[in-house]
Amino acid sequence: MNQTMAARGISLRPYREKDETEVIGLLKTALGEGPTDNRTQEFFEWKHLNNPFGRSYLLVAECDGRIVGLRAFMRWSFVADDQIVAAVRAVDTATHPDFRGLGIFSTLTLAALGDLAEEADFVFNTPNDKSRPGYLKMGWRAVGNLPVRLRVQRPVRFAVGLRSLRTSSGPVRSRPSVDALPAADALADVAGLGELVRSSSRQTGRLSTAHTSASLMWRYAKAPALDYRVVGDRQRGFAIFRVRPRGALWETTVAEILIPDANPARAKELLLEVGRAARVDHVTCMIPEGSAALTGSRRARFVRSPIGLTLTARPLRSSPIDPLEKRSWALTLGDVEVF
Repeated sequence: MNQTMAARGISLRPYREKDETEVIGLLKTALGEGPTDNRTQEFFEWKHLNNPFGRSYLLVAECDGRIVGLRAFMRWSFVADDQIVAAVRAVDTATHPDFRGLGIFSTLTLAALGDLAEEADFVFNTPNDKSRPGYLKMGWRAVGNLPVRLRVQRPVRFAVGLRSLRTSSGPVRSRPSVDALPAADALADVAGLGELVRSSSRQTGRLSTAHTSASLMWRYAKAPALDYRVVGDRQRGFAIFRVRPRGALWETTVAEILIPDANPARAKELLLEVGRAARVDHVTCMIPEGSAALTGSRRARFVRSPIGLTLTARPLRSSPIDPLEKRSWALTLGDVEVF
């Protein structure tokens, strides 16, 4: 605890169930409504309490019985060469505007890392330009850029709307309809889904999310208000995606491509099918280097976007895979969006 916080009577303690309403209010005040445009109890519980990788580590800062800060780390599991690697991801951090500048963010974060050092190999996240310097001061290191791949569907609309991506202006037309099954329906056969997950190729010696039937259902079928859809089938593979506004544009975000037998032709088919599912302006995806899906995306005329995400990490203990090496990672857009 730093002296400034102590002088203000601010203390740290673990999150309690009765804190939920107050914490959600703090998140709204500090961070806005989030990716669903409505930060609800249902979304909070889905993200932090119902995650099959484990309940989030939640630490609060309190002053005179009032919660003025929150630090959250989601638990996440990776697999590399059939070995499970335990990690946490730095997500929601919130300080009430009346208490900013007192060191609450850094104090909460460093206290949390001390508690998590015996549970996880490393912490990771994709902070924006504003928050990244604070993480780097606390020992995080920039691993590298995660490139986003892009296919323009409607060139004229895309060119006109591109400038809006850096503004707060919204789409000028209504949400397009989506011709694809909701994830909750498409992923309902848990046994069949598990077989596809097991048969899908993994990246040798690289960290990919250790998805199971349960984690895929949680991530895509049960995610509140995000409306993930699915094309394909369990025998030949499928793609999971959602349609969302991006400035004045409509974007299809491809979260996952699961294909058996490392088949790039099937990956291409799935990406083109996703593109036909809704009249959006462009389609985006993030696909690990060296994968069959990446080859398929190139054949489907996806190109590297100039916009990407910066991955950062901080080791907490010895890990079988070095999280500070970019080649150690095999992430998809579903691994990093929303959180």
